[in-house]
Amino acid sequence: MPTPTTTQISRYFAALPKTTPRQRVLAVALASSILLASCGKGAEGGPGAGGGGMPPAEVGVVTVNLGDVGLVTELPGRLEASRVAQVRARAAGILQKRLFREGSDVKAGQPLFSIDPAPYAAAAASAKAGQARAEANAAQTTALAERYKNLVEANAVSKQEYANAVAAQKQAEADVAVAKANVQTAGINLGYAAVTSPIAGRIGRALVTEGALVGQGEATQLAVVQQINPMYVNFTQSAGEVMKLRSAMESGQFKRADGASAASVRIVMEDGTEYAKPGRLLFSDLTVDATTGQITLRAEVPNPTGELLPGLYVRVRLEQAQAGNAVTLPQQAVTRSSQGDTVMVVGEDGKVSPRPVKIGSAKGTSWVVTSGLKTGEKVMVDGFQKLRPGATVKPVPWQPAGAKPAGAPGAAASAPSAASAPAAPASAASK
Repeated sequence: MPTPTTTQISRYFAALPKTTPRQRVLAVALASSILLASCGKGAEGGPGAGGGGMPPAEVGVVTVNLGDVGLVTELPGRLEASRVAQVRARAAGILQKRLFREGSDVKAGQPLFSIDPAPYAAAAASAKAGQARAEANAAQTTALAERYKNLVEANAVSKQEYANAVAAQKQAEADVAVAKANVQTAGINLGYAAVTSPIAGRIGRALVTEGALVGQGEATQLAVVQQINPMYVNFTQSAGEVMKLRSAMESGQFKRADGASAASVRIVMEDGTEYAKPGRLLFSDLTVDATTGQITLRAEVPNPTGELLPGLYVRVRLEQAQAGNAVTLPQQAVTRSSQGDTVMVVGEDGKVSPRPVKIGSAKGTSWVVTSGLKTGEKVMVDGFQKLRPGATVKPVPWQPAGAKPAGAPGAAASAPSAASAPAAPASAASK
């Protein structure tokens, strides 16, 4: 028999010939009781009986998509200029002029300082005069030796005199060679008076000022030129990690990153931002530090804009290998314990079940899962506090904190209010 509504009951009592106000109030109360009872039965017998009429709780999930995942190791390092040249005074004298702007870029061979060249110019002139004298002497002895050659054949001079003339000629030629070397040396010393840049790069501050006496007894350092494009970054890695990684690649568990001979390198600045241009690993040292058990590595990083500076402390993200059939998951999705690592997988029926997985390494704020999952499976990332024993959940795509669309959290929060919906008709009837 269907349950009568409030309106039907009210019309029934109104149709009675003698109905008192008290009877009408009783009719309304009876209708409310019947309606509440019918709602309670519907809730008990409805499809939501297990959850008290509430819809399944929404939980954030990520869908597994297996593929090649780079194994990244983050290590501390220091930046270093690829070439460093100390500009020193190779000629002694008074520094007359600085010919560059401090902190600017200079080219190889560009004049930087000028040392008083007068003493060296005089020495060069003296060397040239000595060369001329030696050449004149050589010409005289050569002519004498040629004349004696004809006379000795005619027995006009003795053979001893001819031998002396030939020896004098050869000595004069040797004196000419010494004089030429003296001229060359004087020219080199005169060139040292103009100090030039040995390499192209960026020059720092001048270490001496005009009027200083430099090069007296030692090669005075005048400035430093550093080539900062490209830059080197030196860092260390545990020898145990290196050997473990090599063994994994030899066994086929991992493969070399990008299939190339040089590993990929990324630079992380002190503020946490990643440098835009990638670098490449140049070499790893063959010797393990006996005190720390570390191996020194060096990478080359392009620096066309000069953003990177020598001596800067950075973090190096080194991708030396790739794991096949792996996936990255947010760290909050993985439960790590002494019994092993597990994740919560949402099935097609909305049921949540734990799944043991194997973790390879960390990659930023994520874990690299190397086994235990299949493509297409949904792994739970947030909403763990909403789980109830035996209850089903509604998986929704997970988004990082701060990226959730407006209203997404409110959808789950409004669910409890649906449980109070059946009471609305009763309050309306009481008006």
